[in-house]
Amino acid sequence: MRKLPIDESLSYIEQYPISQYFSFDIVPFIHVYEFDKGEFIFHEHSIPDYLYYMVEGKAKLYITHKNGKISLIDFITAPTFMGEMELLNAERYSKGIQTLSKSVCFAISIQEVKEKLLVDPVFLKMLCLFLSHKATTATAKYTQNQAYPLENRLASFILLSSDQQFYKEKHSEVCDYLGVSYRHLLFVLAQFSEAGYITKQNRGYVLTNRTELEKLASEITY
Repeated sequence: MRKLPIDESLSYIEQYPISQYFSFDIVPFIHVYEFDKGEFIFHEHSIPDYLYYMVEGKAKLYITHKNGKISLIDFITAPTFMGEMELLNAERYSKGIQTLSKSVCFAISIQEVKEKLLVDPVFLKMLCLFLSHKATTATAKYTQNQAYPLENRLASFILLSSDQQFYKEKHSEVCDYLGVSYRHLLFVLAQFSEAGYITKQNRGYVLTNRTELEKLASEITY
């Protein structure tokens, strides 16, 4: 994680306006951070110090169970807020958020502005709409597992989780996320490889025909 200097920070704030979500001037409270691929924005079971607004990049949200099993919950793509549930004290401790690509986030200190945020009608209205959208999307993702073949869902998953045309998610976590058997997942991956959509490498797969994957993924609608 790298805190950007003032000139770079102001450039990002101008490029990605955030003031519309607040009734007071939020800019003095913003720090801009750059995360490398694979870095943690939130470690599991930590108490967040910041409300983040991701303006570039993507990440994955996951949880580790008591038995050591890791479950992938969702993908996070810019632009989006992170840490809003902790801000509202709906969750005391955070789930894990790890970047899938280089990411840039606005960081707003919870300690400095929490009281202002929780009485700000503009921010609270935005937050209600944001949380409603998240709930609707979660429901849609659940129903799509029943409505679409694995080929479509896996193509969408690969496009979402890949970085720079490379895909390397763990099969076990993908099976849990998509609700399929390990055997079925390997079968469809083999189909994609045979069709030339992806090419196997030691650490994962190279996306060799992104267009065809996008065609399969486009059939899924929310």
